[in-house]
Amino acid sequence: MEDILEKIAASTVNRVEVAKKKVSAEDMKRAALSMPKLTFTFEKALRKPDIAFICECKKASPSKGIIAEEFPYLDIAREYEAAGADCISVLTEPEFFLGSTEYLREIAAEVKTPCIRKDFVVDEYMIYEARTLGAAAVLLICSLLGEERLKEYIGICDTLGLSALVEAHDEYEIKMAVSAGARIIGVNNRNLRDFSVSTDNAVKLRAFVPDGIVFVGESGIKTAEDVETLRKAGVDAVLVGETLMRAADKKAALAELKGKL
Repeated sequence: MEDILEKIAASTVNRVEVAKKKVSAEDMKRAALSMPKLTFTFEKALRKPDIAFICECKKASPSKGIIAEEFPYLDIAREYEAAGADCISVLTEPEFFLGSTEYLREIAAEVKTPCIRKDFVVDEYMIYEARTLGAAAVLLICSLLGEERLKEYIGICDTLGLSALVEAHDEYEIKMAVSAGARIIGVNNRNLRDFSVSTDNAVKLRAFVPDGIVFVGESGIKTAEDVETLRKAGVDAVLVGETLMRAADKKAALAELKGKL
């Protein structure tokens, strides 16, 4: 099977090169550093007594195709905030997920809930850009970056006050994330190389993440039972996308996932 992660990464490299022709790397860095330093609000929002919820604004994905034909992203973000989302994830990858940096810019300006730029960071440019778009966090994927670049990018995030959600898929990548200084580690239950999904992945890998690091279970979370399984395993937060995006009443759907209906 063709490796979708490599395809997305190659596409993202090209996208960044195009973006640099509009706003140079030096100008983007200068713009981000000239803004007030953030206070790691995304990380703080996930550090709570009960399991925290990161709710995702996502129009499409490579595995599911179009998820939301109608995509009133500002209304969706407002609904999430009203429903009690702890954080909001906004897809900005345009080719495979039909995301947009403008979605993030507008949503971050509209809601008080901390937003994460959900994308495939392959260049420090995207971290500085995320700050200028109003993000409170970025996603860093171990398998795309390797330990040295991961450490460097976490350092850039720290300079800006941005949180870094570091995504791992196995024990080796968790060790890489810990060694690089990650304070939030997410385990994607969906294998981005073949799209298979198992919430057992997060449960199994939870034991390898030291206390004090926020642990996030990502993808494949459909029911309150799924959430309860992760809660019992010591998962600190969950990222939920498709289940909420397909729900007509997102407030009711989130309450149901929380076990409050």
